[in-house]
Amino acid sequence: MKRICLILICLAAVFGCNAQTEKNDDVIESIMSRTSVRSYTDQTIQRKDLEKIVRAGMSAPTAVNKQPWAFVVIDDKSVMKRLAEQLKNASMLQNAAAAIVVCGDLSLALTGENQEYWIQDCSAATENILLAAHGMGYGAVWCGIYPNKERMKVLYSELSLPENVIPLNIIPIGVPDRKNTPKDKWKPERLHWNKW
Repeated sequence: MKRICLILICLAAVFGCNAQTEKNDDVIESIMSRTSVRSYTDQTIQRKDLEKIVRAGMSAPTAVNKQPWAFVVIDDKSVMKRLAEQLKNASMLQNAAAAIVVCGDLSLALTGENQEYWIQDCSAATENILLAAHGMGYGAVWCGIYPNKERMKVLYSELSLPENVIPLNIIPIGVPDRKNTPKDKWKPERLHWNKW
């Protein structure tokens, strides 16, 4: 009986390790296969999925756990059409199912010379959003807003953003209308070990 228990424990350990390795491989595969998607079908995205994607964004690391972010989810096609007309770098909003604007809320940010850590925090949240959308079968693309004053002005006007909130980017999201092949960005010459 002891021998059977020992065998079962060993098997559980082996298969548990394999399951963990497969899980890790899935995460790496998701990261490596993500690509910017700019063309979508006319399929809609349910609000519960959009909320799940934003929850992933809010799970990002953040300096001193300040979480200086706010998110505006847009699923109103008329708003997206107006934004697409005014933001040439985000013209794909015209056909996207929804969009998420990632903003820094300066009232929640660090102060003084550390205030601009909000940019890093919101960038980490943005990457989580892109990966979550990809993992759920959607396509998305990061369209820069900050620090371009003209682009920022459009979002302040169209979304009634308060002064203490800075729009970092807008992320159109939809169901991809074609298979997108990720670029191979691996450049070993840019990797340095221990010193430059």
